[in-house]
Amino acid sequence: MRALRRQHIVDVFVWVDDSLPKQVKPGAKSVLSDSELATILIWDGLTEPHQNLAEVYTWIKREYQDCFPRLPAYQNFVAHCHRLLPTLSWLLQSTLSTAAPLRFVDSTMLPVCRLVRAERHKVARGVAQFGKNHQGWHYGFKLHASIDHESKFAALYFTPANESDVLQLKHLVNSATSIVVGDAGYTAKITQRHIWRDYHCIVISPPRPRQQWAMARWQHVLLTLRPKIEATFSNLKGRSHFVTSYPRSVRGYFVHYIRVLLGWQLANS
Repeated sequence: MRALRRQHIVDVFVWVDDSLPKQVKPGAKSVLSDSELATILIWDGLTEPHQNLAEVYTWIKREYQDCFPRLPAYQNFVAHCHRLLPTLSWLLQSTLSTAAPLRFVDSTMLPVCRLVRAERHKVARGVAQFGKNHQGWHYGFKLHASIDHESKFAALYFTPANESDVLQLKHLVNSATSIVVGDAGYTAKITQRHIWRDYHCIVISPPRPRQQWAMARWQHVLLTLRPKIEATFSNLKGRSHFVTSYPRSVRGYFVHYIRVLLGWQLANS
């Protein structure tokens, strides 16, 4: 992606405004339009990812007062962000690389709080769950995802943290997918047969030690590329503050997740 300058925020706004369907909404008109607010959230992810909406609001008010001279009060800003979740989800869906024939799949934990506070955590109670991976126990959600060879997301699926990876594979492929590459968590033969039956898609995962001889060279090459998706998750968490405990509602968590993913997608377009 080319280096972004301040004036490119106009390009982001034009893309958002052209993408969104034009409709008249009942009720009082918001100070910011949906297109303007979506532009703010996406521009944050593209340039200076912040940890929460409070930081985004302060940053925009300080650095982009000339672009958005009529910012609402902070409480109204947050409420509008929450109302915008379906729109943000639709925009994210429109950026997915759905035609990718080759996909790398994996999942990552999205804790909503530290494990020692899980029993007292009320915000996501009834939705978040305890789950375990190679790093230990977590309390929160899990993102199941597939990416193409350029590390652009092709499919995304959120579940509670206790959901099995292999059972979500059907949500990460489509009729355009020819080959999907995953770790040992995707080796279940019955799921692989179902994926072939429904999508004519080959699932490649690491063979057992005694079956190494049966793996073709091209399969080995694809498995060596599988860490691309792990690197994608690492970048999202390290640079874009993907994991958070700041939101005060389940909707707030998903506004955060979707805005971060939108920034990633457009940065890799």
